[in-house]
Amino acid sequence: MTTRSDADRQVLVRPAWLEATVAGVFTALGFEPADSDKIAAALVEADLRGVSSHGVMLVPMYVERLNAGGVTRERELDVLHDAGAALVADARGGMGQLSSPQAMGLAIERAGRFGIGLVSVRNAHHFGAASRWAMQAAQSGRLGVAMSNTTPLMPAPGGAERIVGNNPLAIAVPTKDGPELVLDMALSAVALGKIRLAASAGREIPDTWATDSSGVPTTDPEAAVLGMLLPAAGHKGFGLALMIDVLTGVLSGGGWGDQVRPLYREPGRPNDCAHLFIAIDPELLGGVDGFRQRSSALASRVRGSATAPGVDRLHLPGEIEAERAQHQRRHGVLIERSGLDGLLAAARAVGAVIPAGGVLH
Repeated sequence: MTTRSDADRQVLVRPAWLEATVAGVFTALGFEPADSDKIAAALVEADLRGVSSHGVMLVPMYVERLNAGGVTRERELDVLHDAGAALVADARGGMGQLSSPQAMGLAIERAGRFGIGLVSVRNAHHFGAASRWAMQAAQSGRLGVAMSNTTPLMPAPGGAERIVGNNPLAIAVPTKDGPELVLDMALSAVALGKIRLAASAGREIPDTWATDSSGVPTTDPEAAVLGMLLPAAGHKGFGLALMIDVLTGVLSGGGWGDQVRPLYREPGRPNDCAHLFIAIDPELLGGVDGFRQRSSALASRVRGSATAPGVDRLHLPGEIEAERAQHQRRHGVLIERSGLDGLLAAARAVGAVIPAGGVLH
């Protein structure tokens, strides 16, 4: 496999230019400008945080699915069942970057009334980085949980068939000072998007990430895309992924297992994934100030714990991403050249206006 250096495969661009370019694509596809801005902000935030697998590299896939009818232009959630603290809603096949902030907003509002809010969403579409929606709750002073199921990508332990998705889970916790504690993880060793990035950049992958179609571990990302992802932590990752399928698809009455369709292979068919959003309000469970003090004390305890030889600093979940985002907002966001090329090609294909002056290096 031919490989390229980082200098050849990465480019530094202005974050505001990147958002404007992405927004222009969705406006050209018929979305209201305000909705296009929401989609763009979610995608660019992933790149700012260094989670490029959920950033602007997704735009060509979204464009293809919108043009093929596999995702709709619906913008409003339809609440099907309201039990006070818990709701079931239908996203009507619309963009996850539009339905998810509404769903978490409902969870936050119900948490303010009942101490906890839970919104289960069916007939949904890919929502990007789960951390954005969990952080939405944390930034309002609540604990936030967001999860989704995906099309099957992983086998059961000892299996040789895709049976469960690498279903992502994010938890965000507000603190008294400093960034939120943010766990965001897919239940495979890595997200499929990282393997697709490696394939487009001509890089090999570790043989612990995936297998080929026959179940043999591989370092070839193109073979891995056609094969199976390996669960994080073996049977533990598989078991947790299976339970997320229950908490999202089975609970909501939406798609689960292979009812959730692939994003890339069947652009004309609805993705039909399902999401779950939870917000917990510490104010109604003993007081927010005390909780923030305790979560900050926990964070300080971790940062101040003993380090192994050669380690200068310990990081909390989400801390590296928060610091990277802060730096890249000021100095430019580094993205894969293949991702930029894909974005620009998509923009030209839909007739979007591409602003000038975006590339820094």
